[in-house]
Order: sequence, then C-alpha cells, then structure tokens
Amino acid sequence: MPPFFRGLLLGLSLIVAIGPQNAFVLRAGLTRQRALLSALACALCDTALIAAGVLGVGGLLARSPGLVLAGTLGGAAFLAWYGLRALRSAWVGGGPGLEAAGEAPLTARQVIGTAVGFSLLNPHALLDTVVLIGGASAGLGTGARLAFLGGTVLASWLWFFALALAGRTLAPLMARPQAWRVLDTLIGLTLLLTAAGLLLGLRGQ
Repeated sequence: MPPFFRGLLLGLSLIVAIGPQNAFVLRAGLTRQRALLSALACALCDTALIAAGVLGVGGLLARSPGLVLAGTLGGAAFLAWYGLRALRSAWVGGGPGLEAAGEAPLTARQVIGTAVGFSLLNPHALLDTVVLIGGASAGLGTGARLAFLGGTVLASWLWFFALALAGRTLAPLMARPQAWRVLDTLIGLTLLLTAAGLLLGLRGQ
C-alpha cells in the first residue's frame, strides 16, 4: 500500500475513537458556536503534533520520563476539570433553548484555548500523534515519510470538519433538553474515564 494511503488509514483508525477532541468539536457543531473554528484549531494542533512525530520528536519525548509524568498529570487534571464541567451542564441543563443554564457562548480565544488544551494536554492525543504515528513512519525514506505525513494529516482535517458539519446537521434533533443532558453526561464520563486511565497508567509504571 502506498505510504500516503497507509498514513490516511492509520490516521482515521486512531482519530475516530471517541475522545476529548471529538467530543469538543461535536458539541461545538451541535450548539453552532464557532464549530468550524473548533475543527480548524484541533486540526492545526494535530498537524503540528503529527509533523513533530514523523520528524523524530516522538523518540525524544519517550526518553524523557519527567516530561512524560508532568504532561500526564497536567493532562489528567485538565480532562477531569472539563469532564466535571460537562456533568454539571448535564445536571443543570445545557444546549440551545435552555437559557436557565446561563451558558454564555465561547469567544474565539476560548475556543482556540480549549482546543489547544484538549490537543496538547491530553497524553492520549500526544501518544497517538507523536509516538505511534511517528513510530509507524520510522522505517520510511524521506519521500515516503512525507507522503505518509500528508495522509495522516488529511485524515485529521477530514474527520474534524466532518464532525463539525455533522453536528450542525444533527442540531434539530438535539432540541430537547433531555438529549443535551444525555450528550453532556456521555462527554463528561468520557473525559473523566480518560483522566482516570491516565492516572492508573502511572501506577502501573
């Protein structure tokens, strides 16, 4: 299989799993609050991380236990905080039409900051993009490695923008408060389980 398509398939297989970035972009699409900006910010972050992995930074990070520990603890704290926010939103109500929740629209700066946090403070995302993708490209020559990089980057861009647009399409189905409570509960539990998995992983080291 050509390196480009190998990278495309690997990128899609890693990014399709439900995770913090996907939940954030999907919710932005459903609320129609800067959904395309959310997708763009996550895609740019992934592009930078994938490029770093393919160009050899993944091996350097893997040899720095202190950096890995600090990143894991910081990432777990960030994910837990955002997960609790999502559960609180599910408890009090959220989404369009639930004005009692008092949920103000995010500014462009807040959207970008949150997207960067989910990308750079989530060790699972770092593992997928920098270490796994970087490792998968290690045996390729320069030209093949660049083609592989292009495929994985394209997978990221296609997926995030598809999520943002899918969210807009599904928005009419999310008009009921109960639907938003279910979504926010699933998002909150996903983030908390991810944070718990990171901390449990530290205990096993």
